[in-house]
Amino acid sequence: MTSSTREDLAHRIAGEITLSEDPGATLRKWRTDFEVSQTDLADRMDVSSSVISDYESGRRSSPGIGIVRRLVTALLDVDEARGGSRIRQYGRVLSAGFENDIVYDLREYSTALPIEDLYEALDATEIVRGNRDYVNGHTVINSIQTITRLSNEEFYRLYGQSTDRGLVFTDVTRGEGPLVAMRVVAPTPNAVILHGIDADELWEHAGALAQVDGFSLATSTRDLDDALEALRELA
Repeated sequence: MTSSTREDLAHRIAGEITLSEDPGATLRKWRTDFEVSQTDLADRMDVSSSVISDYESGRRSSPGIGIVRRLVTALLDVDEARGGSRIRQYGRVLSAGFENDIVYDLREYSTALPIEDLYEALDATEIVRGNRDYVNGHTVINSIQTITRLSNEEFYRLYGQSTDRGLVFTDVTRGEGPLVAMRVVAPTPNAVILHGIDADELWEHAGALAQVDGFSLATSTRDLDDALEALRELA
């Protein structure tokens, strides 16, 4: 892990908290994403855990830049003490050049996993089974931001180290956009999961297009934060 990765991430987290309309909720989002308890964060800052709780709940006024700096430093210190897995993960997203309103999560697994493990984490319903029944990683992306803002070259970087992965599109209404996008991308991922819709709301041509291109297709309506937490446990 390089110092610049940590510094870039620290600036991003601090900026989000400082500019947020609800700084406490933004702090809580990052703390839970790093799987750091209020107690662990407070211990690192040498304050009471009630201080962290009060900031996150809004019982204390919005933290100033000095407090935000201490919060972010403590959060990253805890992760580094545990091996730095979260910093490295976000470093991969940052190094790929994506904003976090486009890519919510991008990671590789230590070993190939059955596609069913990915489905279980997402509480997904399979529509079509593709040619490959395993995944080596996953990428979770905002479908609208991805389709409207990324070029073909940038889209390929969503695959991380391998195309043998699950590509999860969020904020899906019927699925036309992601499935049409897959038609112009080669190679395709092992699985595409459309998040935000039930199977009976899916575009009627989606399954047929997935079969043509040979990838598995599934839908999921699991709460996104819960899904992301479950996906992190796969890595």
